[in-house]
Amino acid sequence: MSLLSSYVDKTVSVVTNDGRILIGILKGFDQSCNVILESTVERIFGTDVAMQEVAVGLYVLRGDDIAILGELDAEKESETDFQQIQAAPLRPVVH
Repeated sequence: MSLLSSYVDKTVSVVTNDGRILIGILKGFDQSCNVILESTVERIFGTDVAMQEVAVGLYVLRGDDIAILGELDAEKESETDFQQIQAAPLRPVVH
């Protein structure tokens, strides 16, 4: 839990168990690793079209639904042209 506290008020990337990719500012979390993201966007990738970003705003995510959470590297973000990236969507995590 102390690892998550170092990410509060920073932009993070979250990959969910069902394959969604969410980018937002971590505003809080609890003992179950449920998280609150502010100014959240969902990145949607496809093999036929460029990456799309859909604004979802304030987002509460259950800790059980999180596969990966990490701080976003702002420098690499600004250097990457996401409109040129085409990729198959992530498949859901199977337990």
